[in-house]
Amino acid sequence: MKIRGRVLVLAVSVPVIAFAVVGGLLGNSALAREDSYQYLRIFEDVVSLIANNYVEEVNLDKVMHGAMHGLADGLDADSAYLDVAQVKVLDKGDAGGSAQTGLEITRQYYLRVIAARDGSPAARAGLLPGDYIRAIDGQSTRDTTVYEGQRLLRGKAGTKVRLTVLRGNAAEPHDIELAREDLAAAAVKSRMAAPGVGYLRIAEFTKTTPDQMKAEVASLTKAGATQVVVDLRGTAFGDTDAGLAAARLFVKTGVLAYRQDRGKDKEAVSAATGDGGIALTTAVLTDAGTSGAAEVFAAALAGNKRATLVGERTFGRAARQKLVRLPDGSALMLTHLIYLTPASVAIHEKGLVPDVAVDQPDLEFGQAPPAKDAMLDKAIESLTVKAAA
Repeated sequence: MKIRGRVLVLAVSVPVIAFAVVGGLLGNSALAREDSYQYLRIFEDVVSLIANNYVEEVNLDKVMHGAMHGLADGLDADSAYLDVAQVKVLDKGDAGGSAQTGLEITRQYYLRVIAARDGSPAARAGLLPGDYIRAIDGQSTRDTTVYEGQRLLRGKAGTKVRLTVLRGNAAEPHDIELAREDLAAAAVKSRMAAPGVGYLRIAEFTKTTPDQMKAEVASLTKAGATQVVVDLRGTAFGDTDAGLAAARLFVKTGVLAYRQDRGKDKEAVSAATGDGGIALTTAVLTDAGTSGAAEVFAAALAGNKRATLVGERTFGRAARQKLVRLPDGSALMLTHLIYLTPASVAIHEKGLVPDVAVDQPDLEFGQAPPAKDAMLDKAIESLTVKAAA
């Protein structure tokens, strides 16, 4: 191998070896490290070929960053490689600003919308789960991590961000300009949906959500509700602990969820004395934008036979990440813990399958949703059937 090739291999391989060692330590497995080193020998050959045969002089930084991002791309969408500059921004606590567009995003080739929060600039603009964000302010998101995308969407209140969005099989993308806003926590809303059937809309799970739910259910019960529909469509915001706390209101006994950390026994989160104060027969509405805390909540109720899930398969994003720092100042944002249903089935990257399947309508940009809510009607029907039985 030529000297230039050896230098390049060494420079690029050092952080890659760090990845391999970190992976082995996290798994506490010598076998995992040995497997990683086997691939590193192939990696060395690839780098050597690039260094000695590529038509132009190789840009070392570009090759190194590409290799690091490539490793992280083999994991889930929330795991990512952060370069030195991004780690410094993270350490400063600079998330881009306090104002938001109201989008929760993932990554699938480009950045992709999980959901738009109720009442947010993104929701008012009509952005929907599954929309691809091809560019942010003219910058392609092809190589943008979820972490970086979230930072780019934030800023000072009143500032604007331009998104290039592609929906479904449309041939041409749409340019949408959103003004960032300081968004208050979304409150739980309720109303009577049908005689004897209450309706709860939960757009976000926060520390105050359980208390708000208790108050709203009490009001619904006073109004004559003996059954309730909990609407979690497009609910991708909030903390999983808040989702579990809300689930305790409905589940009197049993396992709510399991937490599974790498290399550890799964940890059961169970109902406790005093839980299960809400006894109303329940249906939960879900769609492709139901994610995170909402999925954990829905899984806890469904797994304990406290609710029927009506709608679409949920997104499948119930996990926690941590930052693993590398010797050169860069870092890996790594998913290290996932949530499992009461039946010990992983939610992350799989989602929850509804008991009663109902598809959300496909909408073009600018098209208003239909006046008739077929999913809500189906949930009310399922509750009626259950009451009659």
